[in-house]
Formats: sequence, C-alpha cells, structure tokens
Amino acid sequence: MKHIYAFETKREYEKYEELITTFEQNLKEYQLILEKDFELNDLPKGIVWTSQELAINVFSDVPIPAFTNKDTIYISPDLRAWRKLFIQQLDGKSFFHIQHFYEKLSENHILTILGHELTHHSDLFLDEFGDEREGSIWFEEGMCQYLPRKYLLTEKEFDEISTIEKELVDIFTKEYGNRSIDEFGSNSYTASLSSIMFDYWQSFLSVKCLVENRYQNNIKAVFEAYHQWDKEGRKLSLAEYFRLDKTSI
Repeated sequence: MKHIYAFETKREYEKYEELITTFEQNLKEYQLILEKDFELNDLPKGIVWTSQELAINVFSDVPIPAFTNKDTIYISPDLRAWRKLFIQQLDGKSFFHIQHFYEKLSENHILTILGHELTHHSDLFLDEFGDEREGSIWFEEGMCQYLPRKYLLTEKEFDEISTIEKELVDIFTKEYGNRSIDEFGSNSYTASLSSIMFDYWQSFLSVKCLVENRYQNNIKAVFEAYHQWDKEGRKLSLAEYFRLDKTSI
C-alpha cells in the first residue's frame, strides 16, 4: 500500500509530516488485526494524504475530507479542520459539553477515520464497496465505525465518543429520526452535515448494541448472523432481521 502526499507546498507537507508518520505506524498495527481476524485480504492501492481543501474541492465533492475512491483512500491529517467540521455537525445548536469535546478531539479519533476507510476493504462485507448495497449499507458503515474505534481508541475515548453520539442522535431524532436505519444515505451528500452524520451515528450505535448487548462482545458472531441473513435470501431488511428499532440504541 503506497503512501502518497498531495499538498500544494512543501511547507504544508512538513507541517503534518510527523503526524502522518505516526498515523502510518499505528494504522499498520490495525491493518494486521484486520488481516488476522476480519479477512482484509486485499489492501487498497494507496493512501493519499492531502489538505482538507484539496480533498473536498479537487479530489471529490464530498464535504468530508476522508473517503475511498475505487482502490485509493484520501484523507486530510489536519486535526484543527476536523475539529471545526465536527462542531459544524451541531448546526449552530448550543451544547457546550459536546462542542468542548470536539474542540479537544484527540489525534486518535482522526486515526479511526482512516481505519474506517481501510475497514471497508474487508472481505467479510457481502457487497462490493461503492456498488448499490441493498438494505445493508448501515451495517457496513456502522461496523467500519465500530472496529477502528474499538481497537484504536482507549477505553475512555471509546466510551466518550459513544456517549456523545448517543446524545447527538437524541438531539436530532426530531429532525431525522423518521428515517429507517435501512435508508442509510437516502438523504445524500447534498443534505446538511448533521443529516449526513445522523446515519453514521445511528449505524455505529446499532452495531455497538449488536456486538456488546445481543452477541456478548463476539464480533465474529455478529458477522456470522449477517452472513446468515444473506444465505436465507434477505427476506427481511437487515435491521428487521436483527430486530433493531429506535429503542435498541
């Protein structure tokens, strides 16, 4: 897997050089976990490290500076930009403790975003990433949130982000809660940031519920049930198959 650096100036690259090196080393450890336990058999061709500006305005038109395009991951290591972006999720709502959490967000959380993109390449997911994924996109996205957070964050960090995102779901349920989890992404990337992220918060919390409550922390058992749903012909939506509802998270 190649590491490619796409910055407009050498000075900009040098600003992030040390952090990128740390991320690359820590990602390698997570990569080995995915290869050993979660069927990461084919790595992406490369990771393009770039600025937020280039990520969202040149390499894509997605408003989030981390994404996978075919076999290449693009991500910005700009921690300040990420903190600002996450505060924008609040849509101007005043929740001091949540804003304070994001203002102090650690580098580990940015590493989990990179881990999210790498996790998409696991062969345990049934549908090809980037193709139309009928009824199961929430599971893949939620698991791609859960696994890197579980393995790359401290226990305290994991509990904190789980609590924050549960609060965010509660806050925005009145606006977006009428959507089924099976409709992940139906509001598209033209929607507000909070609307986009609501699906990610809800999916992460649903997977967390499955792993930690329904399957007694056995992640592989959750994947086995997911595969069984497919073998049985997907007669129900995946959320219905798992008996997930609004109270589950």
